[in-house]
Amino acid sequence: MGQNVGIGTADVSDAEQILKLQYLCYQGEAALYNDYGIEPLTQSLESLRAEFETHTVLVARLGEEVVGSVRGTIDDGVARIGKLIVHPRLQRHMLGTRLLRAIEAKLADAAEYELFTGHRSENNLRLYERLGYVSGRIEKVSPRLSLVYLRKTAVLAA
Repeated sequence: MGQNVGIGTADVSDAEQILKLQYLCYQGEAALYNDYGIEPLTQSLESLRAEFETHTVLVARLGEEVVGSVRGTIDDGVARIGKLIVHPRLQRHMLGTRLLRAIEAKLADAAEYELFTGHRSENNLRLYERLGYVSGRIEKVSPRLSLVYLRKTAVLAA
């Protein structure tokens, strides 16, 4: 099913669908850390729309439905990638891999790529490491959550 999904640049008119999908996709993360106040669940539509001015935002579509998304921006030669989401019914169909590779290609001017996930998010960590990302610094956010930052050089992405 994942191969029938097209990936392209999002338009600000996609923001509402992206935000609804983001809310759905981050429920599992919130439950994992027993924290429903995480930023992806509290982000406003206005805030997401503002990101279209500063970030490259990609969507995966199955027909007219947005079933995945990722966004990123380049800062000091480092592409900071975030909010990689895939609709639960399409997970395990390589769509996350396709979205991550697509955002890396869009941000190809970067020297390095960086992303992060929670320390208990084993599926995310496995995906990122499989795609060449290496764990680096760990930032303790709360007693329940530490963020693991992973990086890879752009040469490895090409």
